[in-house]
Amino acid sequence: MNAFRPSLRRLAGMLALCMLPMSSALAQAEPLEVTASFSILGDMVREVGGDRVRVRTLVGANEDAHAFQPRPSDARQIGSSALVVVNGLGFDDWMARLARSGGYKGTIVVASEGVSTIEMADDGHDHDHDHHGHDHGHGADPHAWQDLGNAQRYVANIAAALAAADPAHADSYRANAERYQGELKVLDAEIRAAFATLPAERRKVVTSHDAFAYFGKAYGIRFLAPVGVSNNAEPTARGVARLITQLKAEKIPAVFIENIADARLIERIRAESGTRIGGTLYSDALSAADGPAPDYLSMMRSNFKVLHEALSAP
Repeated sequence: MNAFRPSLRRLAGMLALCMLPMSSALAQAEPLEVTASFSILGDMVREVGGDRVRVRTLVGANEDAHAFQPRPSDARQIGSSALVVVNGLGFDDWMARLARSGGYKGTIVVASEGVSTIEMADDGHDHDHDHHGHDHGHGADPHAWQDLGNAQRYVANIAAALAAADPAHADSYRANAERYQGELKVLDAEIRAAFATLPAERRKVVTSHDAFAYFGKAYGIRFLAPVGVSNNAEPTARGVARLITQLKAEKIPAVFIENIADARLIERIRAESGTRIGGTLYSDALSAADGPAPDYLSMMRSNFKVLHEALSAP
């Protein structure tokens, strides 16, 4: 019996050694926990991370990040993340505060880092004109993802952050980013070519809030809005009246509803101006999975098609 005990000990030791590679493999198989502030960023992280990441998004599809009210559970969720991704440019400043309150000690990745920004007007102004190209100096418009060129910078920043957080899979993140950026470039070229064929006087639209300046600058569309970059701002009666007058005078072809905005103001503008509603645009959030914009590429393609169809109509 005593002679048998060393054999048992040796067997147990051998089994433990055999289990080490398995334990290591299981640890490596665990995906990276990433929290993104809103749905568009969450989709970009999924595209770059692939099956190596598990993405949690705080502001979901068809939800307005401007009006987001964090819950205590959101702070705990961030606290357990390996990486946190935000847009920056003042769009989701609440995310950094939430991360601190949740005890998060890791890197906060600003996806918009390095993009060429557009200055925005103060929300206290009457938003009855397009705002890209002005010099009011009230800070950067945060909606930089509305330009597919900027989105390529977002993807590069996300890929670099994932590679730094998970060096063992850096090549995979870079390959995913390269593939995704190629798809963004193709759509960017398609949109530029399509809008270039429209007469300049047809390239004018009205949206619920001032979220499309980057799209307008990139693709030659003039966007007007009764509300500024924050969808929570209240339009002034004077500003809305001037916008309606401008719609009539310039024969602007269409007004557009946004998926995150109350449609009543746009409906009022449509009724009083005599123009028509051209469709729904996706500004600050994706659609639900069964909608036309369940991911970022689909969102940009949907916005492009809705705009082009409305502006091309006789």
